[in-house]
Amino acid sequence: MRQPEKISSGSKPVIRIGLIGHQFMGMAHSNAFRNAGSLYDIPCAPELTAVCAKDSEANLQAFAGRFGWKSIETDWQKLVSRDDIDLVSVATPGFLHKPMVLEAVRHGKHVLCEKPLANTLSDAEEMLKAAARAGVRHCCGYSYRSTPSQALARQIVKEGRIGRIHHVYARYAQDWIVDPAFAMVWRFDKALAGSGSLGDICAHSIDAARFITGLEFSEVAGNLATLVPERPVRADKPDGEKAKVTVDDVAQFLCRFDNGAMGCFEATRFATGRKNHNCIEVNGEKGALVWDFEEQNYLEFYDRTAPVHLQGFARINATTDSHPYKGGPWPVGHGIGYGDTFVIEVANFLTAVVNKTDFHPDFQDGVAVQRVLDAVERSAGERKWISLK
Repeated sequence: MRQPEKISSGSKPVIRIGLIGHQFMGMAHSNAFRNAGSLYDIPCAPELTAVCAKDSEANLQAFAGRFGWKSIETDWQKLVSRDDIDLVSVATPGFLHKPMVLEAVRHGKHVLCEKPLANTLSDAEEMLKAAARAGVRHCCGYSYRSTPSQALARQIVKEGRIGRIHHVYARYAQDWIVDPAFAMVWRFDKALAGSGSLGDICAHSIDAARFITGLEFSEVAGNLATLVPERPVRADKPDGEKAKVTVDDVAQFLCRFDNGAMGCFEATRFATGRKNHNCIEVNGEKGALVWDFEEQNYLEFYDRTAPVHLQGFARINATTDSHPYKGGPWPVGHGIGYGDTFVIEVANFLTAVVNKTDFHPDFQDGVAVQRVLDAVERSAGERKWISLK
């Protein structure tokens, strides 16, 4: 993986960015494109050329002024066809990913698309094929890969320090919809979101497992549940009209990997007290790793090859220049935050665009995750193991 260097001076080519979406992910992308060239020495100068969203021009102008976007569009098709846009960043609900990405690559734009890549496996595969035919660079936004501690876990596995992997345990737990009076949003509608906790947060765990271990999933046995089947249509009228929830609230699955290792995954938005508990544990013959995003500046590593009296989980502060991504842009021990992972992701993606080099996670990684999501959903419906081979 590339190590972004400290900032330096010199003239650089300009990469003109067009962003679609201005909510949660739109803010994360805006912050990343605005700061990537300031915090890292990348071989280009990102220009925040245009932002597009389905909103009033006044609200959109306010957002553009807040983050430094030079212009606005209210029609995404106009944005992706503009001659002064080189790269399109898609930060919209899942049902919009496919048409936006297909149109962007048709116009020869490089694309950063948020995860999961699409709402269905067939759509994701179509997007990958289109990007490959167009010869553009593409990124699927699994930003947790850009956490230095998670990248360090991958490095330790590649170095053979935990040996043959036996077991992977992953849990992504949140509690933001525990209250049954929490009103309907687009994430509860399968037509818009594709799935619930499965695609929204378990997708991150699936990608983390592939990234850290280098293994592929061979078969899965899934279980999905919707714990609150109806929710208020309006937040200000919790006892008023209700709408049906058509996605899963909890997703669980067992799996086998291509090396014979076993896995256990859970994603839930009903884990009372958990805000963003995104963790993965990998157990091997010579050691083990524990990564927890809520403690993202640290990685726990157990070395079974050490003398018995020294064995125990070591807590590594992954913030030095010797760690992946140099531990982030701040001095040793100062740590990074959620937004920094997007900055690192964007810095590395822009570098790949300019240097015309491979980048991961790309659409191929997005399709690989989508294949697992599809198998888990089919397994839960058919109540049987599903092979991915």
